[in-house]
Amino acid sequence: QVQLEESGGGLVQAWGSLRLSCAASGRTFNNYVMGWFRQAPGKEREFVAGIRWSGGSTFYANSVKDRFTISRDNTKNTVYLQMNNLKPEDTAVYFCAASNSKAYFTSDYYFHLASYDYWGQGTQVVVSS
Repeated sequence: QVQLEESGGGLVQAWGSLRLSCAASGRTFNNYVMGWFRQAPGKEREFVAGIRWSGGSTFYANSVKDRFTISRDNTKNTVYLQMNNLKPEDTAVYFCAASNSKAYFTSDYYFHLASYDYWGQGTQVVVSS
C-alpha cells in the first residue's frame, strides 16, 4: 500500500519561498515517476512538476519553470518542491502523486492526472499580495 504524505504548506507573502515535502512509503519507488499538482478554488487540478525517481530527470509546467524546483532524496524516500518568487496565483492546495508506469513514457505523459496511481491528501499554500 503506497502512502504519500505532504507537508510544508502555509501562508507566505508574494516573492517569498516555501518548500513542500512528500514522504512516500509502502514500497520501493525506483521505477516510479513522482509529481506535484495543485488545485486552486474553483479550478481544475493542474500539473506543476514531475521527477523520475530513477535518474532524477525533471519536468515542469511553463507557469512555474525557473521558479520551482522538484527534487528527491532516495535515502528518505521523500520528494521536495522548492517554490521561490511565489505569486498570489500560486495559491492552491498542492498534491503529491506517484505513477507506477510499467513502460517508459515521455514527460508529457506525466502532465495528466490519469497517469498517476496514488495521491496524497494535499497541503494548502496561500500567497498574499
